[in-house]
Amino acid sequence: MLFNSITFAVFLLAAFILYHIVPVRFRWVFLLAASYAFYMNLHAAYGLLLLFSTVLTYLLALGLEKKPDNAKRKLCLLGGVLPLVGILLFFKLGAPVVDRINTLIGAGRLALQPLTLRILLPAGVSFYFFQSMGYLIDVYKGKIRAERHFGYYALFVSFFPQLLAGPIGRADALLPQLKKERRFDYENATYGLKLMAWGYFKKLVIADVFATVVNKVYDNAHSYVGLVFIIVTVMFAIEIYCDFSGYSDIAIGCAKLFGIELATNFKSPYLSFSIREFWSRWHISLSTWFRDYVYIPLGGNRVPKWRNCLNLLLTFLVSGFWHGSSLTYILWGAIHGLLQIAETFVYPKTRRGVPVVRKKHWWQLPVTFALLCFTWIFFRANTIQDAFWIISRLFWDIGRPVNYLKTAVICLDMPYLSMLGMMLSAVVLFLYDLVSLKQDVIGVVSRQKAPVRWAVYVLLLVTTALFSYKGIATEFIYFQF
Repeated sequence: MLFNSITFAVFLLAAFILYHIVPVRFRWVFLLAASYAFYMNLHAAYGLLLLFSTVLTYLLALGLEKKPDNAKRKLCLLGGVLPLVGILLFFKLGAPVVDRINTLIGAGRLALQPLTLRILLPAGVSFYFFQSMGYLIDVYKGKIRAERHFGYYALFVSFFPQLLAGPIGRADALLPQLKKERRFDYENATYGLKLMAWGYFKKLVIADVFATVVNKVYDNAHSYVGLVFIIVTVMFAIEIYCDFSGYSDIAIGCAKLFGIELATNFKSPYLSFSIREFWSRWHISLSTWFRDYVYIPLGGNRVPKWRNCLNLLLTFLVSGFWHGSSLTYILWGAIHGLLQIAETFVYPKTRRGVPVVRKKHWWQLPVTFALLCFTWIFFRANTIQDAFWIISRLFWDIGRPVNYLKTAVICLDMPYLSMLGMMLSAVVLFLYDLVSLKQDVIGVVSRQKAPVRWAVYVLLLVTTALFSYKGIATEFIYFQF
C-alpha cells in the first residue's frame, strides 16, 4: 500500500492503536505481523521473497560465527550475497534481455516465436536485500554479533515504515531498539506526526504537482527546445528531492509513532558546495551503504591515486546500474563518478586523503546545483537519444533573449497562478532547508506559543489538502528501484 493512500491511513491508525494495546512483551510480534501484512497487501507472493532473504541471511550469519576457518566463512558470506545479487540482477535485467532477444529475432527474420516474460520488480526488494546483505557483511567483519532471535531479526528486515524505500537500517542501530520495551511517548509521537505532515506536503504539494509539468515535457522531448528544458530540469531536481525526502520524512515520522528512531536520510542536499558534499547529504543511508560495502572493499582512498579514481568511478557505475540497466542511468552514475574524481584534483586533502572544501565561496553553491541538474537530465530522460536532444537544445535561440523566454512560457502552457504557486512552494522548501542546516525547524515551531504553532499546523494541512491532486495516489519515484 502506498503511503499517500487512504488504505495506509486506515492501516497506520489501526496499527498504532493496537500496538499500544498489545502487552509490551508481544509488541514485536504485532509489528512483525503488521509489517508482513503491509508488504503482502501489494502482492501476496512478495512475502515469500522477503521471508527467503530473511531466513537465508539469518542462518548464514549464525554459520559465520561458528566457522573459525576463513575459507568457510567466505563461503558463508558468498552464499548469502550472491543469491540476493543474482535475484536483483534477474529482476533488473530479465525484461531488457528478453526485449533484446525479441529485437534480434525480428531483425533476423527468424522463424521463432518472440519470447514472453512478464517481470515486475517487487517493491522495496533492493532496499531490504541491501539491509540483509549489510547485516551479513557486518557479521563477517566482526562489527556485530549475529542475532540469535529469529523474530527480532525478521522484524529488523521487514519493519514496514522503511521497507519499501529506506532509510536502509544498520543492525547495530536498529536491532537494539526493536528489542527494547517501549512505552508511549507523547512528545515523540507528536513530533513524528509533524514530520509526516511535512513529508506529505513535499510529496503531494511539490513533487506531484511539479511532476505534471516535468512529465509533459520529458515524455515528448522532441517537441520542445530552449529554456523550457532548463526550467523543467530544475523542476525535476526539486521533484525527485521532494518525492524521495518526503517518503523518508513520512517513514521516519511513522517509526516515531512506535518509538523507533530511523536514520536521517537527507540533510539539505541542494545547499552543498561540492558534489562530494551533496552525496554526504543525499539519500545518506544508500550513499553510506555503497561507501561501506562497495567503495571501501575496492580499496577506498588508501590506494594509489589511479586506483582511488577507478574505485570512485566503479562505485558510481554500480550506483547507476542499481537504478536501472538503461544507458541513461549508467551515464548518470559515470558522470557523478567523474565529477568526484575531478574534485580530488581540485580540492586540498586531509591526512586521510579525502578532498575537503575548506573555504566555501558563494559561487560554488550555484555551480554545484547546475552540475547536479545537468546529471538529472540523464536520470530523467526516457532514452539516451532524448537526453542528448535536450542537452543540444538547452540554449536554442538564446541569442534572442526575449524570444528565448517567450517560447518557454508558451511551451509550459501554465496559468500564471499555478506558476506562482509552484514558485512559492519552492521558496518554502528552500527556507526550510536553509534553517534546518543549523536548527530543527519542527522543534523550533513546536516551542512557539499555541496560537503561532497551531497557525503553522493548520496552514500546512490546509495547503496540502487544497493543492494536492484529489483521488490520485501517485507512486513514489524510488519504488521502481
